[in-house]
Amino acid sequence: MDTATPAVTVALHDGTSVIASFGQVDARRHGELLLPAVDRVLAEAGTKLDAVTGVVVGVGPGPYTGLRVGLVTAATFGSALSVPVHGVCTLDGIAYAAGRDGLEGPFVVATDARRKEVYWARYEDARTRTGEPAVDRPADIAEAVAGLPVVGAGARLYPESFPDARGPEHVAAGALAALAAERLAAGQELLEPQPLYLRRPDAQVPKNYKVVTPK
Repeated sequence: MDTATPAVTVALHDGTSVIASFGQVDARRHGELLLPAVDRVLAEAGTKLDAVTGVVVGVGPGPYTGLRVGLVTAATFGSALSVPVHGVCTLDGIAYAAGRDGLEGPFVVATDARRKEVYWARYEDARTRTGEPAVDRPADIAEAVAGLPVVGAGARLYPESFPDARGPEHVAAGALAALAAERLAAGQELLEPQPLYLRRPDAQVPKNYKVVTPK
């Protein structure tokens, strides 16, 4: 599952292929949509939750509110089912999906970080990220990524900085699960299911507010 982008996306994977998947783009309803999406995927696959042997969750980068919905849900499933919970960088999932769609590297993945910024990373190919994810204004990195295709919603939001925009726009849980299964089969360690925020939450306690105490 992944809730790091405006897409709420869930898939069931058997270690070889995706059995069922569902996704809906709605940036303000992650908490409302995620569990029904899980139920829908399980029903489509004709299986029950207790058959799940592991959970993969996108760790971002992403906005605080949406991202934590997926991470908390994944942790809850892991605890309730006594199964491992694995983290995968959301940008890696988008890059992997782009590669399966035929895009060859090098390229960049950029998602919407709000505040007129993007979360982004550079890739040598669909499986190989060449640096850590970052958050920047598109104009500030336009020269550094000039000439490279840019995958993700961030590219479509800022065409003046990323003229060669490619799909997919958002992460799909099927691609995230397939990438995780591939890495696990190769004996690679996956990330801890901890959020990759890259910056402080939008909501913060105001400074210099007046404290009112009863007399």
